[in-house]
Amino acid sequence: MTPIAEATWPAIFARAVHDLRPFPGRFGMTWRIALLCALVTATAMLYRIPEAAISCYLVIFLMRPDASETIGQAVGLIGLATVVVAVMGPLMTATMDSAFARLVVMAVATFVALYLASATSLGETGAIIGLVIAFIMTLSSDIPAGIVGSEALKYAWEMAVMPMVLMIGFLLVVGRGPHSLVAERIADRLDAAARTLDRPDDDIALDTLLIEGNDGLAKKAQTARLLHLAPDARTDWLAGAVETSYRLMTAVAALAPDATMARRRLAAAARIARADIVAGRRPACPVRAESPASTAEALAWQALSGLAAADGGARPVPKKPPFLAADAFTNPDHQRYALKTTAAAMICYLIYTGIGWDGIHTAMITCYVAALGTTGETVHKLALRIIGCLIGAAMGVAAMIWVIPQLASIGGLMVLVFGGILVAGWVAAGSERISYAGVQIGLAFLLTILTGFGPSTDLSNAGDRIAGILFGNTIIYVIFTGLWPRSAVAAVREKLAEALRALARAAAVPSAARDTRTEDIAAAAVALGEAREGLFLLPFEPRRQQPDPAEVRRLAALVGAAGALAPEIAVSDNDLTPLAERLALAADRFEETMASPPAAADSPAPGTAAGDGIGRIETLVVG
Repeated sequence: MTPIAEATWPAIFARAVHDLRPFPGRFGMTWRIALLCALVTATAMLYRIPEAAISCYLVIFLMRPDASETIGQAVGLIGLATVVVAVMGPLMTATMDSAFARLVVMAVATFVALYLASATSLGETGAIIGLVIAFIMTLSSDIPAGIVGSEALKYAWEMAVMPMVLMIGFLLVVGRGPHSLVAERIADRLDAAARTLDRPDDDIALDTLLIEGNDGLAKKAQTARLLHLAPDARTDWLAGAVETSYRLMTAVAALAPDATMARRRLAAAARIARADIVAGRRPACPVRAESPASTAEALAWQALSGLAAADGGARPVPKKPPFLAADAFTNPDHQRYALKTTAAAMICYLIYTGIGWDGIHTAMITCYVAALGTTGETVHKLALRIIGCLIGAAMGVAAMIWVIPQLASIGGLMVLVFGGILVAGWVAAGSERISYAGVQIGLAFLLTILTGFGPSTDLSNAGDRIAGILFGNTIIYVIFTGLWPRSAVAAVREKLAEALRALARAAAVPSAARDTRTEDIAAAAVALGEAREGLFLLPFEPRRQQPDPAEVRRLAALVGAAGALAPEIAVSDNDLTPLAERLALAADRFEETMASPPAAADSPAPGTAAGDGIGRIETLVVG
């Protein structure tokens, strides 16, 4: 498994540059986002729907490569927005004469929405609902009392629903179905396996695909089957091939690097299977020249043969994730996250209304879209937001000076929006490490060039909105680093414990049922991937909140040791019951140390832990 890069600023910068490189499907995603934003802008201008920039923000934020997933989110947001607007009507009528009552309603509704965002599968959709509620309540102070019950609600509903309706229609025409995305990812897995087989030291692509797990692809295959987007035989094969291709990757990861001839033959067979999949065919059963020399080699050939079967080599049972998180009512972090974000939003609202500077209302919007669970995540997102804000604002000011004075029609404005969002969409279509910067580039660009129901040439208005974003960032930073700060290292420890328990479950499976280990191996890989990302976020935290460097090295070494053990468990044909017991005990001990990590002096460096495999893990766990 690829060693964990040290989380330094040069490494972070190099990784960001790498994340800007093109990959298959990136430009397709980019032009779809840009064209849809241009259509949303034109619709908002023609039908006088306010805050076109926010409508486009929803498009950039929610757009996914899978058209069915995006359409489902759009339908859900339409329903939620409709319910929210219906419920908010009586509340607005009751509070239109009392600024204090409006503030209370905003705070309570925001807290509930953000709590649901943290503690349920709603995720960031909950934060969007909180933003819609706050937007409705802020409008009530700007519209005459006689029409507050209709106009404010109408504006807010149109702002949220119009881009979702356009998105649904747009994706029904030019969207990509989940079945094609699943087939592409299976082909990517085979390509990564072949490259690693050719060059054992080049396993970055394989490692990246392993830590993605299977849940996302399995959900897409299930969606394709439920919606009948492809023949049943095709969706059955895709569902099985998802799991079988993952088994192939774990077998390749476990294969000895000195098995040169075996690796070459497997690489050739993997490339032939990939070519068939890209062509839309089911792969043919590969022919082996001789008997496998190791269990890992045998399992790799078995996986390639499985891809030739009608069921893709497996019959996975679809899982339905729970709506509520397991710790929804016991973990105080959910309430604290909601309370901190609500406090930041209300502080921003009180300040800009108190000083009569409504131009910086983007400060409150910032709070809903920038806050995350840990300090490292939040500050990382703030950094992306500031960088994206400055880039988007610079693009917008340049457009105001040289382009907007030349515009003579809505068509010209659409071309301008399309060009600006191409830049934003390219970044937004990248990895999660940089994607939010793209969202912010687009939002800042649109907030700068659009005011009311047409293009803007007012530089002071653009300055106000950018100042609001920077002010909101400041408030979020102060609150999230000063009130109940939760370091990213806490999330790293939680994910490590989760990974150790998943490996223990996999090791407890008898060798005769070895294929059923895939689910737990994938779960462990996903948890380890999230732990690695958490370690990479530590430099974004204030120095006083960062753990000791020795503790960081211990955790990084533990991530590496657990990652190296996972493929061995996946392919082993021995009785691993003793290993399962030791892994479960290591997970228990590690959870005991989470509250009080070992002293820095006792934390082993990555290369000093005694023993290999489970022995190394046990040494690192106790520090």
